[in-house]
Amino acid sequence: MTNAKEEVLATAAVPEDRPALPWPTVSTVMVGMFMAILDSFIVVVAGPAIQDDLGATVGQLQWILAGYQLSYAVFMITGGRLADLYGRKRVFVIGTALFTLSSLACAMSQSPAALIVARIAQGLGAALMVPQVFAVITLSVPEKGRPRVFGVLGMVIGMATISGQLVGGLLIGADLFGTDWRSVFWVNVPIGIATLVLALKFVPESRSEGARKLDFAGVAALSAALLLLTYPLIQGREEGWPWWAWACFVASAAAFALFVVLERNLERRGGDPLMRLSLFSQRSFSLGIVLVLAVYALLTSYYLALSIAMQDGLGLSALGSGLVYTPAAVTFFVFSLIAGRLVPKYGRRVLEVGSVVLALGYLATAVVLLSGPRLTPLLVIPTLMLQSVGGGLLITPLLNTVLSRVSAETVGMASGALSTAQQVGGALGVAVIGAVFFNSFDPADGGRVHAAGHAFAMSSLTTFGIAVLASALVFLLPKHTRAGK
Repeated sequence: MTNAKEEVLATAAVPEDRPALPWPTVSTVMVGMFMAILDSFIVVVAGPAIQDDLGATVGQLQWILAGYQLSYAVFMITGGRLADLYGRKRVFVIGTALFTLSSLACAMSQSPAALIVARIAQGLGAALMVPQVFAVITLSVPEKGRPRVFGVLGMVIGMATISGQLVGGLLIGADLFGTDWRSVFWVNVPIGIATLVLALKFVPESRSEGARKLDFAGVAALSAALLLLTYPLIQGREEGWPWWAWACFVASAAAFALFVVLERNLERRGGDPLMRLSLFSQRSFSLGIVLVLAVYALLTSYYLALSIAMQDGLGLSALGSGLVYTPAAVTFFVFSLIAGRLVPKYGRRVLEVGSVVLALGYLATAVVLLSGPRLTPLLVIPTLMLQSVGGGLLITPLLNTVLSRVSAETVGMASGALSTAQQVGGALGVAVIGAVFFNSFDPADGGRVHAAGHAFAMSSLTTFGIAVLASALVFLLPKHTRAGK
């Protein structure tokens, strides 16, 4: 018999005596989300120091960065489904523990191979943590309070995304206790331990009442499909898009088709599929998944391109490069707060304005750089701030919009799909924008500063095109949202 504190909550409704906004619960899981997303970006600025200290090759360094994203993306939906079956609190705690222990292993690694293995384990921990964040919020917060809480979550995600390189630069620059690059991993350990303690105390247990057993055939097919998709996206550009990369894409499409057939047949037989395909019949969810792919393709790739432009082009340190993001980070924070107040009154219009302003911010950067001036931090800071105005208005309410019509019974799998879209979008963006940046970066033509400015301008134009697509998707979203409808 389970302990009273671990009693499974009914997933169909929120108890009436629960606080309207259970901030201890939602804040705890948001810390897990912040750590997971931050670690996708914080390591970027640590790359040169890791390479110098451990003697890593370029390929090994790429896997130190990509191994995390790969395991994170591949196991995300499975992580959400495991929580439906065995309890969201339990899986969140296991994921946080694995993330914390693997962060410790990263910080203590003495070879590139050991660091790569630890990073893959860290990504697996993130895949177990992150889907539970959406599910816990959906199940713990009354419907009327969700826009506000999802607004805060959007702000947390955005801040983790745009502040990762700033935080990494500050930690490496501070060289805490002589740890140099290892501090970007050490910082996760005390935060992870605190999150574990708080999760055990504040996060209620819940699982899907209809879940019976794990769909192993679906897990295998989906994991293979995602691996075959994300691996060449991460590794293909570095190796010049060889034949095997395109073969992986074809095999990925076949694996996705097999997954659809398996899930459809299992659901027809009355079984318990890993992903209910009926979710994609809901316009807000299906459009939202594509929108999340596009938005995170923008964010991940663009800040990576800017970091390279600042460090390799202008010769800034990790700290100096990180400080370039500070005004944009502050702007994002302010407009995230504003979005939280505007959405209840104006709804989708806030996302529409945000998407248009975000696209204009990328276009403005390209126009400024292509008009003649040499690249400097002061030249791009204003346009980065304009992007953050749009990003704050778009990203903050985006999650609630996508999940607003998802029922409690499918929130775990929907959350996993949404989180997977974030990671796949990030990998896709790095592949596309990375190719544009490096193909345009030619120091032999006018020097490194000129080359970095030109490459960043071309990256901004490409990103503008993706942002226009994202904006069009926003205008197609339902104007009104009602949970479960």
